This record gives sequence, C-alpha cells and structure tokens, in this order.
Amino acid sequence: METVNAIGRRKAAIARVIVKEGNGEITINKRPLDVYFPSSILQYIVKQPLTTLDCSEKYDIKVNLDGGGYKGQAEALRLAIARALVKINPEDKAALRKEGFMTRDPRVVERKKPGQPKARKRFQFSKR
Repeated sequence: METVNAIGRRKAAIARVIVKEGNGEITINKRPLDVYFPSSILQYIVKQPLTTLDCSEKYDIKVNLDGGGYKGQAEALRLAIARALVKINPEDKAALRKEGFMTRDPRVVERKKPGQPKARKRFQFSKR
C-alpha cells in the first residue's frame, strides 16, 4: 500500500492527512498527538474512526492542521482520517457512516451584518 491523502474540514479548521502503513503514530504539525492535543477527550475524538475499525496500530498518520480552534481541528482531523480509511478500503464506509464520521458538519460562523454589532444582535432601539 502506498500513501493515501485526504482532507477534512470543520468550521474554520482544515486537516490534510497522509496515511501509510506503520505502527500507529499520529504526527500533527511535526508534533505527536498527545503533545498537540493534551486533552484526552480530543485525542479520543481523533482516534474514533481508527478504533471503530480496530486498526489504530496499523497506520502512521501525518497531519497538517490549520485554522479554527482545538475542537474544530480535532473534528476536522476525525473526518480526514475517516475519508482516508475509506480510500484504503471502501467496504469500511458503511461502518464509519453509521457512526457519523463521514458527514461534514456544515455549520460555520454566521457573518456580521452592517448596521448591527454582531450577526443577529441589534443595537438598542430608541423610540424617541
């Protein structure tokens, strides 16, 4: 198996992933997973597609993460890993889709409108 590339997005975060056979190392922006995401919850989110398919020790994953906050980055990475695993073995798609890892979350920040302080908030109305 040669390398497989995939991309995942969530909010403003973009995760570009390169997956190849190895022993389960995940490197994000040249740092190990537990250094980049110290929170065990975020590490769990990133590893969800791998644990679903029982292949967490099978592939080395190199990641280029950019934009957004840590939660958005973790979920973008989860989507990218799931897409890469489907490229490797298309039969896995049903299992990953059932868990919801193949769906791109379309929710993004709403833009600020002119004449308002925020996207939906209005300035105080004065009758007189």
